[in-house]
Amino acid sequence: MQFGIFSVGDVTTDPTTGRTPTEHERIKAQVTIAKKAEDIGLDVVAVGQHHNPPFVASSPTTTMAWIAAQTERIILSTSTTLITTTDPVRIAEDYGTLQHLTDGRMDLMLGRGNTGPVYPWFGKDIREGVNLALENYALLRRLWTEDVVDWEGRFRTPLQGFTATPRPLDGVAPFVWHGSIRTPEIAEQAAYYGDGFFHNHIFWPASHTQQMVAFYRKRFEHYGHGTADQAVVGLGGQFFIRRNSQDAVREFRPYFDNAPVYGHGPSLEDFTQQTPLTVGSPQELVERTLGFRDYVGDYQRQLFLVDHAGLPLKTVLEQLDLLGEVLPDLRAGFAEGRPAHVPDAPTHAARVAATPAGAPVETAERVPA
Repeated sequence: MQFGIFSVGDVTTDPTTGRTPTEHERIKAQVTIAKKAEDIGLDVVAVGQHHNPPFVASSPTTTMAWIAAQTERIILSTSTTLITTTDPVRIAEDYGTLQHLTDGRMDLMLGRGNTGPVYPWFGKDIREGVNLALENYALLRRLWTEDVVDWEGRFRTPLQGFTATPRPLDGVAPFVWHGSIRTPEIAEQAAYYGDGFFHNHIFWPASHTQQMVAFYRKRFEHYGHGTADQAVVGLGGQFFIRRNSQDAVREFRPYFDNAPVYGHGPSLEDFTQQTPLTVGSPQELVERTLGFRDYVGDYQRQLFLVDHAGLPLKTVLEQLDLLGEVLPDLRAGFAEGRPAHVPDAPTHAARVAATPAGAPVETAERVPA
């Protein structure tokens, strides 16, 4: 089981002070937070990709490479890489380079992106979002598994005799998660290829998350990749904790009430009851998070959003210290009763070890039903 954090790189005014960090401060803070994540023993740090204000996460591979250069162990990932508005050739080359620079200490999560104005900036139509995701990933996969690619599709110029460089490290492409909040077609895509499915359920009730993950697991088994409980699942999460619940609620309330995404909507109490958001003590975080397994089964990756809604860097680092204190309890809780046949979270080293020497490169292009 991997634990980590993810960031969307928002630049948000602190509602308690009225101060807005600069873009420079926010970018540097992401690096500081990532280094802290490694210090407390987390496994993964993921950075987002956005091309519109108020976000600074437009170049995830640059940020990931800089973090990798200053860390030794933690896995770098994304939250998410936009497969719809980013050329799959560019993704193959950028993340292929990053894979070599990090010695395989990376993977990526692919997502559609749902910000309407961004699509035309890159010559795309949001109404084709799902089709773009399906076609572009089919091409990306071929670019990583075939040395020479001839290809023609709807959304980019054809390729003839094209080789994406560098080739994947150790002959094994980066592991791919497909991230979605509400799109079953993306869960279907993940299941079809036997990739990971990440459901970022920070805004959704448990019943919705249960339904999406169950669909993915069923389709994963249908395509012959293993039993449903062997499917590779990741979940999002969100918390604000202090030594006692009252302090946590009091401190976090102004940030919740004014957050760009859910501010001025449901009350903090309603939101924490209806979604996985935990605002309380460290022990409440442990109990709530361990409860996710009750409705999705044993899974492989749990990421938390901690640096958002205008929270100052000092507070975010304090949150990570508290998370670090209960991390052993989380690990022990998820390990308890975990069936032996449920796979661990994929890593580059494990995938290389599992690849037979001289195994043929997969060349067949398949399109999800």
